[in-house]
Amino acid sequence: MRVKIQTILGDIVLRLYDETPIHRDNFVKLVKDGYYDGTLFHRVIKDFMIQGGDPDSKGAPAGKMLGIGGPNYTLEAEIKDGLYHKRGALAAARQGDEVNPERRSSGSQFYIVWGQKYNEGQLRQFAKQLKMQKMQDIFNQLATAHHDKIMQMRRERNRAGLQELQDRLTAEAERQVKDYTGLTEEQQKLYSTIGGTPHLDGQYTVFGEVEEGLDVVEMIQGTSTTRNDRPVDDIEMRITVIK
Repeated sequence: MRVKIQTILGDIVLRLYDETPIHRDNFVKLVKDGYYDGTLFHRVIKDFMIQGGDPDSKGAPAGKMLGIGGPNYTLEAEIKDGLYHKRGALAAARQGDEVNPERRSSGSQFYIVWGQKYNEGQLRQFAKQLKMQKMQDIFNQLATAHHDKIMQMRRERNRAGLQELQDRLTAEAERQVKDYTGLTEEQQKLYSTIGGTPHLDGQYTVFGEVEEGLDVVEMIQGTSTTRNDRPVDDIEMRITVIK
């Protein structure tokens, strides 16, 4: 399935992935309903991404806070291996993990990745950071599973027991990430040749990619913006389904 975003700077043709049917079908429905027509690319960050899909951006006066609008629902995450945040990827915006641990997607807001290209040293350092983060995530999960035991030992002021449990959980987390490389060969190739935002992989649902009009994305992401990352000159969109 393909859709076309029409803007004053040119057109962007997107291919929606069949691997993410919830997001694909929702996006197509909204497009057919004219939901996006007249909305803005309301958040643009150079060398990072362009974001749209907030219904509150239609006719929004200068200075209006944007980025929290949408339909009265969210979408189940469809975070899939092999669907990466390469340059031109289409992904769903969402609220942060602290209020949205299931990483459910906004019902309408989306972004298109620009990012940057990474050299070998940058990718190696990034992979190291990812491994450390994965280890921390695993440790947190293990600690949550032992929550009642931890609370009991805290009440008992059992410092030795707490330290022993922490050491044990740390060792288990290290064991589980022992063979984790952080970035696959495919990711390393993509981010060193095409570019993108690898730190978003596994965090947000990628559900499509730009087939035509990457130059238009480049123009949009390079536009002048306010302190709130809104383009100084509004960039409206109209989206249609195409064959």
